[in-house]
Amino acid sequence: MVQAMIKSAAQLLMERETAVRHGPVNLDTFGYPLEPGRGHLEADCYLLNTTDGLSYFYRKGDGITIGRSDDADASNELLWLNGSVYSAVACINGFVPIHASAVAHGGKVYAFTGPSGAGKSTLIAALGGLGLPMFCDDTLVLDLSDPDLIICLPGHKRLKLTPAGIELTGAERQERVAQDLDKYYARPLAGDVSTPLPLAGLLFLEQGSPASIMPLSGSERFFRTHDEHYTVELFAAAQRFDRTAQFEHRARLARQIPMARFVRPWDDRWFHENVALAEQYVRDDRRD
Repeated sequence: MVQAMIKSAAQLLMERETAVRHGPVNLDTFGYPLEPGRGHLEADCYLLNTTDGLSYFYRKGDGITIGRSDDADASNELLWLNGSVYSAVACINGFVPIHASAVAHGGKVYAFTGPSGAGKSTLIAALGGLGLPMFCDDTLVLDLSDPDLIICLPGHKRLKLTPAGIELTGAERQERVAQDLDKYYARPLAGDVSTPLPLAGLLFLEQGSPASIMPLSGSERFFRTHDEHYTVELFAAAQRFDRTAQFEHRARLARQIPMARFVRPWDDRWFHENVALAEQYVRDDRRD
């Protein structure tokens, strides 16, 4: 399709705003020295000072500057860039990042969210082995500019797996993600998607037995829009929400995003059965 080869305005905007250069970063940008391990978003700027000698500064319209101290661990540069910094850039430009990994099917996106260690990336990798292409890993960016539709922007992030995840899914191991992180990049077995697509559903990964997927509705959806992940704080700070605006934003997400609980045993013996249940959910074309 010709449309699939044309990037959306939102994609082009994010590509322009995430252009990177290396150079000095002023850690006193906001009038005080930003301590290592802290980030700060104010107006159209974001500043991050990591604990491994890296610093990042973004100003809307100017792209991202990355600074390195003499003892910086450059192997972690992409982790920060593709995580906190990318999320902050998205928020400042009006997009909503959520902590989720996703696959695409039938022209829609099916996303899985949960705390770190819940198995989002491993599940996505396994679904790739069943023919479902990856849409994003770890961060899903939503475009809410159309009041009647929530559009997902294609993930730029590579699939990252632990050695156990690689063994479980049969994914092709590539280089190590960082020196101090026991994870490896992996090639999605069904490839990935580079076209913006509407969000079909958001599944919350939970531990339990027996394995089941249970739709959420009403107030349950609204409750689930409150996430303690740092991306929620970044978006609220970027949009300068008051209490009313925050309520309206959460209400829209709850109203427009189909949600479900994906309860399954966190035991490798049941892994493939759990993956089969997720595949059945994604491929069920009878669902709206």
